[in-house]
This record gives sequence, C-alpha cells and structure tokens, in this order.
Amino acid sequence: MCQEVGHAVQLALSRRGLLKAGAGASLAALSLMLGGAPVSALAAPPSTGDGAADFDTRLILLGTAGGPAWFPGSSRHGIASALQVGDLTYMVDCGDGAARQLATALLSSSPKANPFQLLEPLRALFFTHLHSDHVVDYNNLLLQGWTAGVGRRLPLEVLGPGPRGELPPVFQVPGQPRAEPEVVFPDAPTPGTVQMTDGIFRAFATDLNDRVRDYLWPDLRTLVSVKDIALPTIPGFRSPNQTPAPDMEPFMVWSDANVRVTATLVEHAPVFPSFAFRFDSEQGSVVFSGDTGPCQNLVRLARNADVLVHEVIDAAWVDALFPPPQDEATQALKHHLLSAHTSIEDAGRIAEQAGAKTLVLSHVIPHNVTDDRLRLASRHYSGRLVPGQDLAHIGVGRRRGAGA
Repeated sequence: MCQEVGHAVQLALSRRGLLKAGAGASLAALSLMLGGAPVSALAAPPSTGDGAADFDTRLILLGTAGGPAWFPGSSRHGIASALQVGDLTYMVDCGDGAARQLATALLSSSPKANPFQLLEPLRALFFTHLHSDHVVDYNNLLLQGWTAGVGRRLPLEVLGPGPRGELPPVFQVPGQPRAEPEVVFPDAPTPGTVQMTDGIFRAFATDLNDRVRDYLWPDLRTLVSVKDIALPTIPGFRSPNQTPAPDMEPFMVWSDANVRVTATLVEHAPVFPSFAFRFDSEQGSVVFSGDTGPCQNLVRLARNADVLVHEVIDAAWVDALFPPPQDEATQALKHHLLSAHTSIEDAGRIAEQAGAKTLVLSHVIPHNVTDDRLRLASRHYSGRLVPGQDLAHIGVGRRRGAGA
C-alpha cells in the first residue's frame, strides 16, 4: 500500500540495505530510492500540441507520481487525472499539487479564460480511495477553487469511499510481533469521504466565516455536494479484513448527460473500499485502476475500454530496497509492497486480458522510472502504450469532423 513505500525506504536505509553494500553501491541505491536521477534522465513534460485539442473528449494526466513522498528532481506531481467531455471536466483523485495542475490544464485549453471562472467546468471529483497521496490537495481544490468558480455553474459533486467500518489488522512480520498501537480518533477511526470533507470545513471554519461575512461570498458548503459511494450487495463478501476485493460485477455510481460512471472494488489491502472507475461517454470509455495489485475485477471493468489508466510499481526498485540476503521479515514486507501494487509487466498483462485499446501508465513508483522501463509493459500487451507524464493530453474517441 502507499504508506508502505515510505516505510520500506526508511527500513532499507536503517538496515543492511546500505550498510552492507560498498560505498559506490550505497550511493547508487540511495539515488534510486530517493528518486535522485539527474534531471537529464527524466522525460521532458509532454507538449499539449499533440492533436488532443481536436477531440471532444480528452484525458489529462494532472499528476503521475505514486506514494506519499517528495522526490527532488522529479517532474511528477501527486496522482490526479481529469477527463474533459465537451465543456465539462471530471476529476479522479487529488494528490499533491493537483489543484494547480488542474488550473494549468484548463488554462492551456482556454488561454483567455477568466481566472475567477476557471474551475466552473469542474463537474465532479471521484476518489478511488482515501490514502493521503490521493486526497492531500482536496482542501486546496476547495478553498483555492472557491476563488476560481468551483461549484458556481453547478455544485461540484464529490464521490468516494464511505467509512471502512472496522480497523485493519496490525501488519505483522515473522519474528517481529507488534503490539496494538493507540487508535487515532477512536470515535471515528475510519472516516469516509463525507466525514473527511466535513473535517476540512471544520478545520478552515475561520477562513470560511471571514469570507462569507466580510466578502459576502457564497457559503462554500453550498457549492459542493458530497456523497459516500454505497456498495451493492456482494455475494461472498465477509468483512474488509477478510475479503477487501471480492469477485463482483461493476456497479453504477453516478451519471449526467455526458458520462456514465461505474466502479468495482480492487486489490489494495488493507484499504477498503478501494475503487477503480470507468467513464463511458458517446466518444468512448476511460478506466482508472486506482491503486491495485493484479485484479480480475479490474479486468472485467476495463473490458474493451478505449483507455486504461493503470498504476505501476517498478519491481526492480523494490528489489534494490532489499538486497540479499533477506530474512523472513524483509521478504514479508517486500511481498506486502508488491501485492498491493502492480508491476510494469503485469500492467501490460492486465490490459491485454481486458482488451483495452490504449494503456496509460500512471501512479508511477518510484517517481524517476524512465519511459524505457515503463515500455516493458509492451512485452505482454499488444495495444498502444503511453508512459504517463504530467499534463499529457490524450484524445479519446474520434477527432472533430471525422466520420463514424
């Protein structure tokens, strides 16, 4: 899971990973762990002049980095994507820097747009799950977006996981038993999207009251409509700790005149619920995997999709964190890391099984994975492969004026 990436780096740095290697190898491993690739090794931000503007439906990768960490020298911002359908925009996740990236993307589409109306086209925001690297810029989107027209045309609809319902178990490794830690906010230890949003409004009540009373702004709470996604009855589901991603059919979560959004549960234990989303419009279909290990629920959701945006972790990077010899504890943590995410080559396998026409790799772990390594997904995938980069624009469906 996402927080385990940071934990793994700390563990590797404090244990034999660097101490037992030679000085040169240690520096190389440290560079790899901390994303310290030279800037020249990082792909330049993609041009938006690739013809995507000629499509009525466009996918924009706002941020393509995975994990709650900063990697100096990386060109990647926190995970977030936007789908533009006609004149409306739909957003998936809101990682570090996502609000500014969205404003940048919308301004590039409409250079003469009024900055106080820039976010008026933002129709809905969907959270795949509530790990910090997927939601940390949410308060920024709301509070800074308040000045940029968020919710002014139509209320911004926000949908995401509801409360987990029970705490996850304490992760145990052989030979290193851990005691039960103190519960954070025991009265509400696993809040959902509605409670998270209420917490933001409470935390910034001084700002909200000042601006409503002194500036006569509309109450921000009236510009946002927030809902926890209700799960359908799922045969075989027992509890979040036993079956966090039971075999299931995709289910409807939201729709408007432009898009129909369906979802499914995916493998990101111990997170629950952890969703993947599919957006279907007249122009085509785009699927967002969220954070997940290889998962047949996702294959089912992404069947024959025009675009599958899939997360990836570089398994070689994980191997570098934990050089041999490995004890049982290290092996367990390594397995834990990889089972909650999808390797580059497995992402290709998933896209091939689903029959997705285009595979876009995002939520990249670590941040400095090169495009050449991401292209390894093509070993098991016969469609179009796009190594994701921040602010890349990808057309979906037919160009304007093209025949059926």
